[in-house]
Amino acid sequence: MRVRIWEIPEGGLKRNMTEALLDLHGHSRRVGLVEWHPTTNNILFSAGYDYKVLIWNLDIGEPVKMIDCHTDVILCMSFNTDGSLLTTTCKDKKLRVIEPRSGRVLQEANCKNHRVNRVVFLGNMKRLLTTGVSRWNTRQIALWDQEDLSMPMIEEEIDGLSGLLFPFYDADTHMLYLAGKGDGNIRYYEISTEKPYLSYLMEFRSPAPQKGLGVMPKHGLDVSACEVFRFYKLVTLKGLIEPISMIVPRRSDSYQEDIYPMTPGTEPALTPDEWLGGINRDPVLMSLKEGYKKSSKVVFKAPIREKKTVVVNGIDLLENVPPRTENELLRMFFRQQDEIRRLKEELTQKDIRLRQLQLELKNLRNNPKNC
Repeated sequence: MRVRIWEIPEGGLKRNMTEALLDLHGHSRRVGLVEWHPTTNNILFSAGYDYKVLIWNLDIGEPVKMIDCHTDVILCMSFNTDGSLLTTTCKDKKLRVIEPRSGRVLQEANCKNHRVNRVVFLGNMKRLLTTGVSRWNTRQIALWDQEDLSMPMIEEEIDGLSGLLFPFYDADTHMLYLAGKGDGNIRYYEISTEKPYLSYLMEFRSPAPQKGLGVMPKHGLDVSACEVFRFYKLVTLKGLIEPISMIVPRRSDSYQEDIYPMTPGTEPALTPDEWLGGINRDPVLMSLKEGYKKSSKVVFKAPIREKKTVVVNGIDLLENVPPRTENELLRMFFRQQDEIRRLKEELTQKDIRLRQLQLELKNLRNNPKNC
């Protein structure tokens, strides 16, 4: 029901962390997803099992916007390059493109034949890629035009396995990586703006199945080794994390500008107030030619605040929690009946006490005063 902000100390973790930098309370049910805004400092998106997306301004430690257009659990969120659009997949089998500040749904697809699970924006191509399951229960990927979700541009069957497919897109090299939960392999594709749009290249194979994957930001890659992507693979059986580097084989020791274009750095392009005021701006780019040496000037300071109600769009998120299921509705009904019964008994007792006081007052008025 809460989101915690942690600060990793200089030099990395050396002991267990127990105290969070900031606790964010606002969701009425557990939180399933968190995403940072790609260009704005201290703007965080969280999606909970209450079907809501909250937009947090960490400068004040409060939610400032709420997106309430989903009718079931949100499965995935992804931003376009400048963060002006948010796309989501949902358990209601719908793919949505949303204007995040207003919460307005710009495009919506009802995916009956391609049950979407994950989605990713493909850089500035105005394309979306989703992974999901076909009507024959085979794993499938689909490419969409973000301005027209009436039907996918292409659909491609992957295999008949049951694990979720996680898509990872590298906008610098236009490479798409597909990794399945429980699989040991990672497939590579090249994305282009012209047909056939999606070209299979090859795959990385490993006997150890993966439970999940994390990604190293571009500025943390080994440029001298021509490393273009690095995964951190959570190995299911061994309980460890294994780094997997994607390296382009080159004989030259010089800087390879074709695989290392200017890439988004660590400096934010906008402040929270600028973004909330309606400004969109592309990320601040940096070069990897000299290696990653420049440290970010951004220092986060947790706001000092008292515990209070959380009101977004006129709704107190901590108090007004509507029931989502029939059992929750019944429990709420019986609690209200008990409360009504208690209040009626209290009212009856107060009526009796009032009549007693009225009788005592009448007796005092009728009796002669003692001299």
